[in-house]
Amino acid sequence: MTTRTRRPVRTLLAFVLVFLMTGGFASAFNAQAAYAATYVPITGTGSTWSQNALDQWRKNVAANYGMTVNYTGSGSSAGRQDFIAGSVDFAISEIPFQTKPEDGSAPEKPSTPFAYMPIVAGGTSFMYNLNIGGKRVTNLRLAGDTVTKIFTGVITNWNDPQIVRDNPDLAMPDRAIVPVVRSDGSGSSAQFSLWMSKQHSALWSAYKCAGASPCGLTSQYPTPKNGKAQSGSLGVAGYVSQNYGEGAITYVEYSYALKSGFPVAQVLNSSGNYVLPTGAAVAVALQKAVINTTESSPDYLTQDLTGVYNSADPVAYPLSSYSYMIVPIATTANFTTQKGASLSTFSNYMLCEGQKQAEVLGYSPLPENLVMAGLEQVKRIPGAPAAASVCAPGSIVAPPTAESGAAAAAAAAAAAAAAAGGAGAADAAVGTTDTALYDSNGALLSGGVSGGAVSSPFTLADTGFGGSQFVMLFAGILVVAAVALPPVLSRRLKRAGGKSPGQ
Repeated sequence: MTTRTRRPVRTLLAFVLVFLMTGGFASAFNAQAAYAATYVPITGTGSTWSQNALDQWRKNVAANYGMTVNYTGSGSSAGRQDFIAGSVDFAISEIPFQTKPEDGSAPEKPSTPFAYMPIVAGGTSFMYNLNIGGKRVTNLRLAGDTVTKIFTGVITNWNDPQIVRDNPDLAMPDRAIVPVVRSDGSGSSAQFSLWMSKQHSALWSAYKCAGASPCGLTSQYPTPKNGKAQSGSLGVAGYVSQNYGEGAITYVEYSYALKSGFPVAQVLNSSGNYVLPTGAAVAVALQKAVINTTESSPDYLTQDLTGVYNSADPVAYPLSSYSYMIVPIATTANFTTQKGASLSTFSNYMLCEGQKQAEVLGYSPLPENLVMAGLEQVKRIPGAPAAASVCAPGSIVAPPTAESGAAAAAAAAAAAAAAAGGAGAADAAVGTTDTALYDSNGALLSGGVSGGAVSSPFTLADTGFGGSQFVMLFAGILVVAAVALPPVLSRRLKRAGGKSPGQ
């Protein structure tokens, strides 16, 4: 092929490629932008207990749908107050609005009609930092009354006879216990104190209510004399995970302990077994939860956990519970039907696709009956499209079963030991921390020096086929075309015009 022939071919190819790259990419981006434009931003505040899951779901819908969901983990109490004030579009809490707040404040009565929607299940764990002979303990066991005595100032040393009785295989050190509690209004504090008020009422009443009875839950945990108070789940987990936190123990959602790479105590259940808060152990325990199924009740879908605390299943974790999203079911000056469309679509994602990531994030997926009940609540959100109240086929996740519970517990124990560099007991070498670095107030400073997990929201691979994946595929096609087309066209042109009339 002559130079004169090749030039038009190159020009044609360049024109085609430029057209495809500009027009094709513009179309892709315009389509993605138009898709994203259908969702207006929404904002919520509240629980840190469930924030790790919520933050991952927010990232997913941002990447896949172009949806902006703003969320601040300010604590369940603050979230409920923000919802009452009308300053947010939704709130997350582990407990309902309090008609008789324990601090004597005014009843929590939103003027906006609302509904509770379960979003995820999980276990309140007891994350600790304890070393024996320079090696980290990874298999601490605690009975329920031992836990209660630690967080009410009755037991103050790790070699207390009651702790020794729980751990006959460990030479417990003569070291002061530092219980780390929440300084802010917290659903974690409410759940933990509710459990103590039901299971160890005398100890809890003596500590919180000067012996008066009944003495119920509190969102504002009173700091023990030998304890520390930190704000948020990251704050308490951050304090315990540092070198200065040796001897400390805190109550926090299991997800935070997993991310920090620190062990949690095995808690004695009603069957006499010491159990970790794995997804399976939580799911099994929550089979005994009594859910309010009276649709006319303002507390519809909230939980009574008494049966969970006393579950006789050998693999049940006693401090298991649900977290709830509080959603408006009427428009206001701030909450429009456009926001309702965004909120309902996000809610659908959490209830359906989002549950697939629950165990990876340190939680437990909701059972199908609560997913379906939650979808009924989605219907009540103003502006909810019909598709938002239905899960796609195959997207509902079956929670782990009792059969998988024992295996999961053993795997979790082995993983905790491996993460600490040992095989189970006090055999993990202590040195420079691999976890995130916090100051003495629990504020995040930096990640670990050895690439360890940082106590901040997980980043998992995005699911679904979003705009970025489309653009990558399109770019790949262009590259293939750029490589393959010139030789093909050149050969065809050569065959068509390579012979002269005189040959």
